[in-house]
Amino acid sequence: MPTARATAWRTWQMTRRAYPWTYAVGTVLPAALTISLAYLGFHAIGDGEVGDDFGTGAASYLAYIAVGATAFQFAVRLILWSAKALITEQRQGTLAALLIAPAGRLPYLLGFTAFAVLSSLVEFLTLGVVLALLGIAVPVASPLGALAGALALVCAVFALSVGLGGLMIAAGEAHISQNTVFIVLGLLCGFTFPRDYLPAPAQWLAEALPTTAAMDVLHGSLTGGHSFAELAPRLAVCAALTAVYLLLGLAYLPRAEARAVERTY
Repeated sequence: MPTARATAWRTWQMTRRAYPWTYAVGTVLPAALTISLAYLGFHAIGDGEVGDDFGTGAASYLAYIAVGATAFQFAVRLILWSAKALITEQRQGTLAALLIAPAGRLPYLLGFTAFAVLSSLVEFLTLGVVLALLGIAVPVASPLGALAGALALVCAVFALSVGLGGLMIAAGEAHISQNTVFIVLGLLCGFTFPRDYLPAPAQWLAEALPTTAAMDVLHGSLTGGHSFAELAPRLAVCAALTAVYLLLGLAYLPRAEARAVERTY
């Protein structure tokens, strides 16, 4: 896809020249602090004890938090790049030029996502240093399941970002929209605590989000001790929900673009 490749390269050049190294530090720091606070809380408040919800004990609990905190911050990073791509164009005054350009919107957004995934992978590798200093080891019960879960999470977040990006340009607002999505995902999708802790209605709502099934696959393949065959049904649920959200987002995007143009002119 020439459009996706060109968009990813342009974004890389802009980021390399315009963003300081502190931006990367600020991206990784929330996940590092979450893991560190969980470690301190486990020893200072939990007195080294953990409930059965987290598997076999301390090692499983800290690994669960490490996986979930990293995945959540990774999802936030992808949303900040993919969902805000169009509203960034709107703020820069280049949205109208983009809309009349002979380039598909899907490849354009895929280019932003490709850049976000590659740059985030490099940044989040530094979390390995934090885990090593704290002595936290993340088991890998199913390498294939872990890879499938990571890909499922990327696809799920991208599908959510397409519709969210349309909502942003239609409303001309980003912060309330994106922060609401961050809160909903963080509370419902089982990133850092089991969904069994939630009330039943919240658990039902969580099942409507593709990131929930993706996190089930990730946690199951890493800290849950499940095989790929056992995780396949949840992977299928994630794929189905991702396809639904992506199709709905792509169907809504032209209307959002038209509304954005109306608001501007």
